[in-house]
Amino acid sequence: MPKFDVAKHDLERLVGKEFTVEEWEDLFLYAKCELDDIWEHEGKIYFKADAKDTNRPDLWSAEGIARQVRWALGMVRGLPRYDIEESDVIVYVDEKLKDIRPFGVYAVVEDLELDEEALKQIIQLQEKVALTLGRKRKEVAIGTFDFDKLRPPFYYKAVEPKKIEFVPLNCEREMSAEEILEEHEKGKEYGHLIKGRPYYPLLVDSEGNVLSMPPVINSETHGKVTEETKSIFIDITGWHLETIMLALNVIVTALAERGGKIRSVRVIYKDFELKTPDLTPKEFEVDLNYIKRLAGVELTDKDIKDLLERMMYEVDFVDRRAKLKYPAFRNDIMHPRDVLEDVLIAYGYNNIEPEEPELAVQGKGDDFVDFENAIRDLMVGFGLQEVMTFNLTNREAQFDKMNIPEKDIVEIENPISQKWSALRRWLLPSLMEFLGRNTHEEYPQRIFEVGKVTLIDESRETKTISESKLGVAIAHPKVTFTEAKEILDSVLRHLGAEYAIREIEHGSFISGRAGEIIVEGKKVGIIGEIHPQVLENWGVEMPVAAFEIFLRPFYKEGVF
Repeated sequence: MPKFDVAKHDLERLVGKEFTVEEWEDLFLYAKCELDDIWEHEGKIYFKADAKDTNRPDLWSAEGIARQVRWALGMVRGLPRYDIEESDVIVYVDEKLKDIRPFGVYAVVEDLELDEEALKQIIQLQEKVALTLGRKRKEVAIGTFDFDKLRPPFYYKAVEPKKIEFVPLNCEREMSAEEILEEHEKGKEYGHLIKGRPYYPLLVDSEGNVLSMPPVINSETHGKVTEETKSIFIDITGWHLETIMLALNVIVTALAERGGKIRSVRVIYKDFELKTPDLTPKEFEVDLNYIKRLAGVELTDKDIKDLLERMMYEVDFVDRRAKLKYPAFRNDIMHPRDVLEDVLIAYGYNNIEPEEPELAVQGKGDDFVDFENAIRDLMVGFGLQEVMTFNLTNREAQFDKMNIPEKDIVEIENPISQKWSALRRWLLPSLMEFLGRNTHEEYPQRIFEVGKVTLIDESRETKTISESKLGVAIAHPKVTFTEAKEILDSVLRHLGAEYAIREIEHGSFISGRAGEIIVEGKKVGIIGEIHPQVLENWGVEMPVAAFEIFLRPFYKEGVF
């Protein structure tokens, strides 16, 4: 979770009211933060805030916290409004950046009065947004520049590395792109994001002056922001327009909280153009009865409206539903529970009186978990070794390496790593990866896993369903289909189930040695000898026979 420093006097200047340190400890809760530390320096008090929500980058600075506190206390109500004036500033985006770092969004904020604390907050907010929301600058990289020292229009273009030379931030000499990546602190840290590409991204003004080489480093000589800066040009680049637009909205509204005037920039791509930033409010609807039923406190319609307006919503009631508008710097409202959470934050968690349940209940273990554990004990009794692998995987592992066509799969929108970018839909790829990592171990290798898979199910609220499965893999020079079937026979006999095997063609298995496992007319699993191409894909040097079955169809109380 992001942690950042704020000065008490700066917060109070932004809020427009003074508070005691003890009062601030409670006020931070409105901004989903806790105080991690308090200290004094040169007669001034400072706080270290620990943000508890990685989906609210607008709260990772003094400006965001002060704004949230003003609204939560009712000093301001409803939807925040920020005026955007048009400018004649244009940024041209090079189409050759398509596969390098394709998108950029921009803004100008004028009439700023910056002091040391304000400058610290600007820098700190950039770093936290790029680190957390931006996945260490992979998805979001931010540059801020003294606009009065630049000459628009600007060009975000692709340049051959050998043609790039400029003075990077905090340096005194001009360096080539390769020198920056090899020698500069930031080049060493972030150079891998562009290294090896035929072109590097470069942001320059109309006179050819280099502003930055996103996402690595800004220029020292052109546009460095200081306390004397009155107008700031903001540059944000990344791979997804929605993500970098959110980051831009966070930065420009934070500067607007310090009195800055936002001016838009035209961004021209080959096939389209944008005007950024876009602070159009977002919209959501929620059933009032839903909020009342789950809040745990008695709330009238008027109470709900009041609490939501104190959390920066514009509220309109239509047919027992709350039609909401909320700020463009938020991207965390995805479910009615998110709105309910805001209602309770405004109400104050500490104001909710705890109640003991009227019915005494006694906890116990989940019967299906006991069933899964019994299956594990059974497999160990057959002489197999249990393995536990990750639910997170990727499309290549689930499909390409298993020699089958791609299917629908639950994917993560902004994965930290492409290796962990999806939830698995079957277990055998995980078992094959395990075998591929243990070719140095003694054979035979007889392994199993009882684990979860996640499947698409449009009929459910989450559009997914989690299922428990048993996967078995046996690897040694003479393994056959029969050896895997013998274990399957024993498992299903203990479960009291009769089954049949229907021969199928499946890319993961050798032709003629693969079958569907059928119980009571329904497919519950698959069995076969692994195809040589799959073995090669995973680096497995021995033949493998394997099967995989769903466990839920066999669950009966008292089966073990």
